[in-house]
Amino acid sequence: MPIQILMPALSPTMTEGKLTKWMVKEGDEVSSGDIIAEIETDKATMELEAVDEGTIGKILVKEGTEGVEVNLPIGILLEEGEDEGGIKDSDSTVVASPDSAPGAQTARALSEEPPAAKEEKPALESKATKAVDSGARIFASPLAKRIAVNAGLDLGDVSGSGPNGRIVKSDVEKAMSGGAVKRPSGQKQGAAAGSSASSKISDFGQSFSEEANSNVRKVIARRLLEAKQNIPHFYLTIECNIDELLALRKRLNSREGVDYKISVNDFVIKAVAVAMRKVPMVNATWTDEAIRVYDNVDVAVAVATDDGLITPIIRNADQKGLLALSNEMKELAGRARENKLKPEEFQGGGFSISNLGMYGIKEFSAIINPPQSAILAVGAGEQRPIVKDGALAIGTVMSCTMSCDHRVVDGAVGAEFLAAFKPLIEDPLSLLL
Repeated sequence: MPIQILMPALSPTMTEGKLTKWMVKEGDEVSSGDIIAEIETDKATMELEAVDEGTIGKILVKEGTEGVEVNLPIGILLEEGEDEGGIKDSDSTVVASPDSAPGAQTARALSEEPPAAKEEKPALESKATKAVDSGARIFASPLAKRIAVNAGLDLGDVSGSGPNGRIVKSDVEKAMSGGAVKRPSGQKQGAAAGSSASSKISDFGQSFSEEANSNVRKVIARRLLEAKQNIPHFYLTIECNIDELLALRKRLNSREGVDYKISVNDFVIKAVAVAMRKVPMVNATWTDEAIRVYDNVDVAVAVATDDGLITPIIRNADQKGLLALSNEMKELAGRARENKLKPEEFQGGGFSISNLGMYGIKEFSAIINPPQSAILAVGAGEQRPIVKDGALAIGTVMSCTMSCDHRVVDGAVGAEFLAAFKPLIEDPLSLLL
């Protein structure tokens, strides 16, 4: 009998996703393990494998459809010897299209009749239009006038829908989207803001365009808002002299015949991992019943992608050398930017690092990545006056700010962690032992 292909739950927090692309078409034969579709989850874009073998009998959800709920049928697989005649309405419960509304409105029951097209009512000739024909005054709101001027729109071509035929903002926007823009004589193409049919106008008369939020960005926004609202953040900042670290890094990278490039961030990851082992209470999660302290030292590192930040995780980071950490971080960051991370590569972790030093940011405070209890924000190393051996000198100083969940990491624990982290950064040879 026909087998329903269901929208999978590809992460623990996933309730719906976007069917980005079908890799097969109706009539194609597939085997168990074949890639049949790409799904954009709340974390990344992932591949959907066929569980059974057979023929794709029907595609129920078109590629590009957003808001497809988990466990909703997205296709029908026919077993050997079956044909499309065996597909019943009960097997194919939904159809969807990219133009559908998000969530439950994305899918529509097959048995549901498509909504009848509304009869178009002839537009009433507005008083404003009549006034134009007679050479009389045009009645329009101040906002509508300002938008029209910015767009080079002749209000004489606009029908008013306001009281007594007055032209309002929505009338101008409708005229612009319909291409009814007339430029004053002598005005060059592109000289007026908001003249593009794809542009929209804000309540303040500003033109703008919109870029739809991906599922990943929506989830990032929701989780960060929840973190800031529900986690009692406090912040601790420490300054580290990284002159010796930079010198050691230069010596390692300039060795003859090497094919690697160790970064400052690699040293930071290693130092964080060793400090976590020394102060295990920062490697913990709050629950209402108990504080959960983790045995393994798993460090998450923020990586910027087109869809926002994602935090791939280096497992057992305290047990790995600098070179291994460097290679693994580069590989994870590359796949993160391609949305190719597996769920286990970005879920979990006991501590996060966010480094904006490469952008020249001196100091900042990061938002904790739940369910973790701490994150270290790393700034740029810059030359500053320092006191060394009782004398004023110039040193390269890097500011690091730790955001802590006070329910788990109180002031004393946070200070203890930074006190363990600082000497590791300032004496980087100890990280090689």
